[in-house]
Amino acid sequence: QVQLVESGGGLVQAGGSLRLSCAASVRFFTIIEMAWYRQAPGKERELVALIGRDDTTNYADSVKGRFIISRDNAKNTVYLQMNTVKPEDTAVYYCYARVNQLRINTYWGQGTQVTVSS
Repeated sequence: QVQLVESGGGLVQAGGSLRLSCAASVRFFTIIEMAWYRQAPGKERELVALIGRDDTTNYADSVKGRFIISRDNAKNTVYLQMNTVKPEDTAVYYCYARVNQLRINTYWGQGTQVTVSS
């Protein structure tokens, strides 16, 4: 079983910055990719940013140039640096991992609320 524990959410003013963290309870060499998704009220969950095992990254168009996803293999942690945040970034942010455990499994964190005030 893999546990993903997010932290770092909260209230931030528009134009400010926030960093989310997701600590994984599995050795990184088994993780294929990790990502951040978000879900705003009344909307579907959407991909925000993804990082592969080889550190390749992919971003939603709405956050390109503002958000940065990174990972620290020594700490088994992935980060989402959120810069120049906007009110439309308000959502619950979920950490996601796709893991190779003889078969491919996917896991989700419990979510962390990010609220951007205008």
